[in-house]
Amino acid sequence: MKRFSLLVIACLVTAQAFAAPPNDLMADALQLLEQALDTRKEELTGDKQALYVLVDEVLSPRFDRRLAAQLVLASHWRSASESQRERFIEAFYVTLLQRYADNILEFDLRRLKIIPYRGDETKKRTSVKTKVQLDDGTIVPVNYSLIARPDGWLFFDVVVEGISYVRNFRAEIESEIRSTSLDAVINRLESEAMPANSTE
Repeated sequence: MKRFSLLVIACLVTAQAFAAPPNDLMADALQLLEQALDTRKEELTGDKQALYVLVDEVLSPRFDRRLAAQLVLASHWRSASESQRERFIEAFYVTLLQRYADNILEFDLRRLKIIPYRGDETKKRTSVKTKVQLDDGTIVPVNYSLIARPDGWLFFDVVVEGISYVRNFRAEIESEIRSTSLDAVINRLESEAMPANSTE
């Protein structure tokens, strides 16, 4: 799970939410995050809340949290009330943010290689491919999915070695909802997650 987390965070920090070629924007975002970690690593290592804020600033404008949450809930999205949907969207986002922020300081972003983009930018959805080198030298394919929105591309899923983050989380949530309820799942996520913008 930790290895999966480190690989996914590589993609979470590289998707950009502006109307430009996906690969160019990935490279720009990656460089910005590298600079922030290089200059603030000691501070962020000792201040988890500051780390969450940093990752939130990078992730929030680049991630389609509503689409990702809808895909994770699958059929339960249709039967959920708007209040349940909004609560799940926020709790899911904060869970994702904290899960990967906790591992980002251990990940060397220089090990991520962006593969030249060969997708069709006129399509509503596209996939961008990257490769990540692990500590043992193994090269792992990490692909992520983008959707075109009015303001540009937004990230909504990561596929690591053929394993989709959305599908993985959906299976986990589906099992829990069946054994308890959607409200119970939301309550658990909310109780475990500290708001990303909290200063406490």
